[in-house]
Amino acid sequence: MNTRAVHAYLLLLPAFVLLAAFTHWPAVATVIDSFFSTPKPNRAAVWVGLENYQVMVEDPVFWRALRNNLWFALGTIPLSIALALAMALWVNGRIAGRAFLRLAYFTPTVLPMIAVANIWLFFYTPTYGLLDQVGGAFGLPSRNWLGDPSTALAAVTAVAVWKEAGFFMIFYLAALQGLNPSLREAAAIEGASRWFFFRRVLWPLLMPTTLFIGVNAVINAFRLVDHIFVMTRGGPDNATALLLYHLYEVGFKFWDQGYAAAITVVMLALLALVALLQFFVLDRRTHYQ
Repeated sequence: MNTRAVHAYLLLLPAFVLLAAFTHWPAVATVIDSFFSTPKPNRAAVWVGLENYQVMVEDPVFWRALRNNLWFALGTIPLSIALALAMALWVNGRIAGRAFLRLAYFTPTVLPMIAVANIWLFFYTPTYGLLDQVGGAFGLPSRNWLGDPSTALAAVTAVAVWKEAGFFMIFYLAALQGLNPSLREAAAIEGASRWFFFRRVLWPLLMPTTLFIGVNAVINAFRLVDHIFVMTRGGPDNATALLLYHLYEVGFKFWDQGYAAAITVVMLALLALVALLQFFVLDRRTHYQ
């Protein structure tokens, strides 16, 4: 190995060490811990094999959290992407107050999720909340949005969409501004409608951005826990318990580290599977030129 190669590896060594210490080794250690029992003050962890996974399979709360998380993902991912694209198309045009609209759409992104959750707690408060005040003006009855199992998950889903759409809008806006303006001019000369131009020209060119946003949206759908902790704590009757919140309760409330590690492994496997499907299925339909 020549001197330049050694010098290059020495420059990369700090990054390699940090990546291995804080990313690769924790993932490997979590997989190992999932096959051991939880250590106690007077008893070290012992090998239990697949017992933690068996407990997970037999745990109804886990399956409820997984089902809730899937519905949460199906609600947040397409809605946030569609809303972000609509907002980007709107603020990319020549309209009055364009800078103000961009700022207004992006503002929820910079707010901490804890602050956002507290703001929406005021909106959802029965009788005195904003939604009930507006509904009462039209003669609608008061409703406990977060206390009703039939509406609690949809209520927290709306919060996540409101928080994420502005962040995704920035990527779509950057992609739209990077497109050649002559494409729209050529389509207008040919008599193409706006919908035809969007469906046949604009949307295919935005697919790389959509793929990137989609991967991030999937990750966000499975890692959001702070607004659940503030707004519902998984209730009522586990109606809003998501996988990460269930993992938090198992690991830090009930202090079952082995079972928590098994849930973590399943979550990582699900995210890896979805990411692979997105890259190997959607990437083939994505145009980069």
